[in-house]
Amino acid sequence: MRLVATLIASMFITGSALAQTAIRFALDWRFEGPATPYFVALDRGYYKAEGLDVTIDPGSGSVEGINRVASGTYQLGFADINSLAKYRDVKANTSVQAIMMVYDMPAFAITTLKKSGISTPKDLEGKTLGAPAPDGAYAQWPIFVKANDIDATKVRIENVGFPVREPMLVQGKVDAITGFSFSSYFSLKANGVSDEDIVVMLMGDYGVNLYGNAIIVNPEFAQKNPKAVQGFLRATIKGIQETLRSPETAIDALMKVNKIANRDNELARLKMALRDNYVTPAVEKNGLGAIDMKRLSDSIDQIGLTFNFTNKPTAEEIFTAQFLPPIEERQVK
Repeated sequence: MRLVATLIASMFITGSALAQTAIRFALDWRFEGPATPYFVALDRGYYKAEGLDVTIDPGSGSVEGINRVASGTYQLGFADINSLAKYRDVKANTSVQAIMMVYDMPAFAITTLKKSGISTPKDLEGKTLGAPAPDGAYAQWPIFVKANDIDATKVRIENVGFPVREPMLVQGKVDAITGFSFSSYFSLKANGVSDEDIVVMLMGDYGVNLYGNAIIVNPEFAQKNPKAVQGFLRATIKGIQETLRSPETAIDALMKVNKIANRDNELARLKMALRDNYVTPAVEKNGLGAIDMKRLSDSIDQIGLTFNFTNKPTAEEIFTAQFLPPIEERQVK
């Protein structure tokens, strides 16, 4: 009888494991502080409790994830919603949608050093800007130019790789760089630059009225697995809530997958992202993951000031809230 019971239990466990829905999730960047909530959800079993077998992979830019998800190689990803609007302008492209806003305030920034003499957007004229081609912040450069009346012909753009972006700024090979605020700031510190010598201009403070990165989904997967998509968002929100409750504890989940990272730096980077990007007055009011459709529509219009839409998508085509849990489960705690 004991043997039969063991066999039945073994069959049950195996069946449960097989029932797990596999999800590959593409991050926008490396395993750094701002990605902590996903690893909290993974480490504490929140995804598993939703019947999901989640694999998280790093990325090389906040635009790359769109193509990864569109191809179906990844079921879900984390990418720039503004670049998604441009992607959806091509009718032949896969109808990828954003399903949960994460960076209610985008981290897009121009970062420089005090010695450059750049303290306002207009000061970029006559300077060299280092910008990786697939960078989500650089994608907003035309809007930043128009909003601040910059003569773009007077700014030399240097296409630089992500790994050399901050070192080139330190070496004086470029005068300023585009990037996410929390990435560039702490990368410069890692290159020996002191806090007081770093100048960060958040594009959101200079007329770029956009949303930031969101969780996106492959439409075919969403259609066939709506409960899995709902479960992924529910677990991710729990991960964010736990991270907000205790960043000092949450960062341990990230350190397990990035053992060579500097814990203090990644914790500081995480806190910066939580303060500036994750939690805004709108998020405190409407809960994590939500979006103001008028604001999104207006942001698409702003993108259209510098991007020649031929089939401009609507806010409803870009974002759907149908997979989000109710607001009471999405409150900032």
